[in-house]
Amino acid sequence: MKLHNIAINNLRRRKAKVCFLVIGLLVGVAAVVALLTTTQSMTEDMAHKMDEFGANILITPRTEGLALNYGGLDLGGLSFDQKEISQEDLSKIKTIENAANIRLVSAKVFGVFETQGHKALAVGVDFTSELALKKWWKINGSAPKSDSEILMGHDASERLKAGLGSKLDIKDYEFTVSGILEPTGSQDDSLVFMSLPGSQEIFNKKGKISMVEIAALCKNCPISEIVRQLSEKIPTGKVTAVQQVVEGRMDTLHSFKRLSLGISGLVLFVGAMVVFVTMMGSVNERTREIGIFSAIGFRSSHIMKIILLEAFLVSLSAGVLGYLVGIGVTYGILNALSEHAPHLTLDYTMAVGSVFLAILIGLLASFYPARAAAAMDPSEALRTL
Repeated sequence: MKLHNIAINNLRRRKAKVCFLVIGLLVGVAAVVALLTTTQSMTEDMAHKMDEFGANILITPRTEGLALNYGGLDLGGLSFDQKEISQEDLSKIKTIENAANIRLVSAKVFGVFETQGHKALAVGVDFTSELALKKWWKINGSAPKSDSEILMGHDASERLKAGLGSKLDIKDYEFTVSGILEPTGSQDDSLVFMSLPGSQEIFNKKGKISMVEIAALCKNCPISEIVRQLSEKIPTGKVTAVQQVVEGRMDTLHSFKRLSLGISGLVLFVGAMVVFVTMMGSVNERTREIGIFSAIGFRSSHIMKIILLEAFLVSLSAGVLGYLVGIGVTYGILNALSEHAPHLTLDYTMAVGSVFLAILIGLLASFYPARAAAAMDPSEALRTL
């Protein structure tokens, strides 16, 4: 009789033990598959949402300046040769190599005005881009729909005593307050927002831009590379990455991955211990059978092959079933956490990896029991008869 037939017959005779072993390893594999697949899906979703939450690249006018200090005293600075950002340069942003990573471009024009004895800072923006960039904004009223309407920050509204529907004179132009921002805790509370074309006309900055905020999808592309490409396309602007934003997002993603890997490792260890204990118990229970094998001429290598082959077949079944169960659990988790139907694709790499991992753990956990069985003294084993 061939060795694989002996192994298969042994598994058939011990169905309860085999089922327990398969379930033990299956749970471990399924947990790992569910954790890794869920983490991957949630990481991609988290990365996408974080990339949509605010700007991570700034373009400001390049200024040649000289810092003045002597003897540890700061004497101020001298700025000269300040270059303006041309509005025409904005079209070059979409021509960079990683243009697909550019999600939003929000150009801004700043201007100081005085009204009712108070000075304030006005910001000209494209409201479609600005609202998409700052999704945390909550507006009492509505966003401006024409050049004659403005959006007031909470503090600016109180300081200038301008409520909803109020009229406000800015540089001899009359504007209507269409909306007021709820407190944001940022500099936006002190600003007055108006349309970009209107601000360029009022502050005599036609064709010029004061600053550009860019939201770049940096999950699959180093943000430094996008900054380099933008600097080459817009030489009159100083392109900088908001490092606190970028590093904070990446740290969050890495921490999330490390947590899932740690839990997966713990689950795998428990699964390996289940296989080890079960296989050791199986060897101890089969002392008589192993002694008979040795007595009729089976070599130690044959006995090891039989036990390892049993472990291989059990681990193969557990790996396949564990992957399917893990995918099912992942779908349920994503369906519970997501408001919309989760998009879950079968990853063949994960499937092959889970089966391979199950076989590897099963064989490693069974190696010592198999070796112990092969080293068993036939005379001692036959005494149990």
